[in-house]
Amino acid sequence: MNGAENSILTRGICGSKETRWGASTRNIGSGAGKWKQFTGGRASVVTISSCVRWCARMSIKYAHVAAIAMVVACRLVTAAEPAAEDVFARRILPIFNSPNPSSCTQCHLAGVDLKQYIRPSEEATFVSLREQGLVDIERPENSKILKLINMREANQAGAALIQEKTRQAEYAAFAEWLKVAAADPKLREVAPPAPERRPGPERPLEIIRHARKDRLLESFENNIWAMRFRCMGCHVEGSESNDKLRQKHGDRVAWIKSTGPQATMEYLLASRLIDVQHPERSLLLLKPLNEVKHGGGKKFIVGDQGYQAFRGWLDDYAMTVADRYSDAASLPKPDGLERFGTDVWIKLSNLPAEWGDSLLQADIHAWAPQRNEWDTQPIASTDRAVWGKGRQWQHTLTLSAPADSAQAKTWRTSGPSLPADRYLMRVYVDRAGRKARDWQARLGQEDYVGQVEVQSAWPAGYGKMTIVDADRLEK
Repeated sequence: MNGAENSILTRGICGSKETRWGASTRNIGSGAGKWKQFTGGRASVVTISSCVRWCARMSIKYAHVAAIAMVVACRLVTAAEPAAEDVFARRILPIFNSPNPSSCTQCHLAGVDLKQYIRPSEEATFVSLREQGLVDIERPENSKILKLINMREANQAGAALIQEKTRQAEYAAFAEWLKVAAADPKLREVAPPAPERRPGPERPLEIIRHARKDRLLESFENNIWAMRFRCMGCHVEGSESNDKLRQKHGDRVAWIKSTGPQATMEYLLASRLIDVQHPERSLLLLKPLNEVKHGGGKKFIVGDQGYQAFRGWLDDYAMTVADRYSDAASLPKPDGLERFGTDVWIKLSNLPAEWGDSLLQADIHAWAPQRNEWDTQPIASTDRAVWGKGRQWQHTLTLSAPADSAQAKTWRTSGPSLPADRYLMRVYVDRAGRKARDWQARLGQEDYVGQVEVQSAWPAGYGKMTIVDADRLEK
């Protein structure tokens, strides 16, 4: 390469009037501004001048052409990978400034939104996510924040389809930004912020988990769904009696969906049967109480197991969706039991007249042969007001077992049932009306009226109920 060629090269790139190989670094450095403008700052002046010198030493013909090709390549790479700050402004800040909820709302009723993980500046956002372990600097495509964004419900219809489009846009935006941000040495080395300044949800993790829809569904199954047999006769979608009622009153009477608890909960959440401002005034409660005219008559009384289950779930849902839980201590305390509704009926006849119209509760205890005694925890229970005139009482049993126990898992997969055997039935009567005054009250020893051993195969169906004479009760 002669001096004229060298001069043409350096003037074209750096704007120098004269450049020689021995002084290329110095002279090219004087034109660094134009170099940076041309390459976007991706390749250093020293690097390109070194390439030119190496080509000259190796006597490569047209070394200046190779060098120019390198510069053009740098320019193209720069155009393909914009600066992280530009991507943040173009892709992430619109999410932060949007008035619309993020895709998080598909799974979370309250307490968390993708905006909470973003700050007005790129540096503050990246460093905070990095310190919380939400960014994988070496493999940004595996970052935890991307996995969180990508979590979804299986349902892809209706509103879920809109949320899915939002999620895809959010994922693409964060994936693009994290790729360039994780490669930025400046962002990788910035000192962590003070813990109180890190972005993210303000609520404790326990409340965020409590507000998940899958947790709400678990609670629904353990409360509303487990007590559905108190309403099954009229409200089960597709049943013969429900078909007749639908012809007269419309689809609103078919709120227990044949496809299961999730479809039933989603229907109720979208219906007028739930009042989130005043959950105790929800039609889902007032109808079975017959405080609002109910064609099926009175199915609940205040404080019975059905009312407690429905009211507890409604109160919790209203508190959750309004984001009114302040800390973990304010959350409802589960009793550790899983409940399963059945169509197994039990009846007590010849009741004392003084029990008339009182709430009667019957607990069924299984025999524990390994301990040679009755289990202290009932395997089944039910309650209802006594029919005073007929001096009798009857209702369906709700089975229960410790959460995640072998028994609970069996009932979940094979359906709840009681094996034919002998059982102990303990009976409690709320003659003082304590539950009417305090719907959360529990009956105890002061309400105990007696017990009786029962031998039964516990067949399902109203016409196959197990009947026990109350005269056999003993204390």
